[in-house]
Amino acid sequence: MFNGARLGLSILLLLLSTTAVSAQQYSPPSQPGDGKIYLDVVVTPKSGPPVSGLQQQDFTLLDDKVPRTITSFQALGGSQAPIEVILVVDAVNTPYENVSYVRGEIDKFLRADGGHLAHPTALAVLTDKGTQIQEGFSSDGNALSASLDQSSVGLRTIRRSSGYYGAVERYQLSVQALRLLTARDASRPGRKIILWVSPGWPLLSGPGTELGSKQLQELFADIVSLSTQLRQARITLYSIDPLGTTDFGSAAYYKQFLKGIRKPSQVQPGDLELQVLATQSGGLALNLSNDLAASLNECLADTEAYYEISFDPPPADTRDEYHHLEIKLAKGGLTARTRQGYYAQPLPRQ
Repeated sequence: MFNGARLGLSILLLLLSTTAVSAQQYSPPSQPGDGKIYLDVVVTPKSGPPVSGLQQQDFTLLDDKVPRTITSFQALGGSQAPIEVILVVDAVNTPYENVSYVRGEIDKFLRADGGHLAHPTALAVLTDKGTQIQEGFSSDGNALSASLDQSSVGLRTIRRSSGYYGAVERYQLSVQALRLLTARDASRPGRKIILWVSPGWPLLSGPGTELGSKQLQELFADIVSLSTQLRQARITLYSIDPLGTTDFGSAAYYKQFLKGIRKPSQVQPGDLELQVLATQSGGLALNLSNDLAASLNECLADTEAYYEISFDPPPADTRDEYHHLEIKLAKGGLTARTRQGYYAQPLPRQ
């Protein structure tokens, strides 16, 4: 957290000057009357792998606590499931001295089982110079590992004098990279899994960061647009801290930003933190282990059994109307994890 109202406000104004532009470039479309929302649902017990074999009648979908009719239902999972994986190596937010370890762990993950990957996978490397994205997807982990070895991950070029020790620039690069990946794969069918290997983005929230009405509106627009882009692209985001942490309080700090934002006055920059976006998308935020290969496999275990359901959202009364989603299960001892909410739009005027 940052101390000092003047410093905190300066940081946020720098942040908003770029996020406002990206939000203006994307305007969520009006929700058509017959447009469905698709959810990928993972059901887990208190411990153990995801649960398979459930039926549609086992699920109750609540939209702002109102039951909605499930209009389609599929039980999916395994290597035949329509899933593509994007593995992001974040060299912007990972300390340079730890990048070598991260690459070694990813190499171990890619070359396991003779290099045979369960799902088509692409690599993306985030550096100070931008995002390098592999063209196409491959199930050949050995080939992907060789490609990663050839990637250039240099020293950071962001100066400590930039923003708050470069925090603003790193935050901007990170959010822009997520938007780029989302836009790149939005037109591809099926579900996408983004495994983002990073300690997380700079947390630009703290005391003394009061914003004016215009700044709150701009940041709210960015939250709405990014949430909608991720949903429409069928992306589940996973945040994996490759270093782990022994400070549980620090590791759980992001949880105070998990509640969906319904209006601009509720906005804080922490609402766009990596771990927050991952959890809200139905993914995981793993930060208590430095066994990176095991953490990657833990995330991909979600693809072994999951359920695709859809429903018809109601037209909104106002623009950017937030709806909280919850799934109840008929069988006890189970938990359903999926996207936590969405922003609805009014029907277009005739």
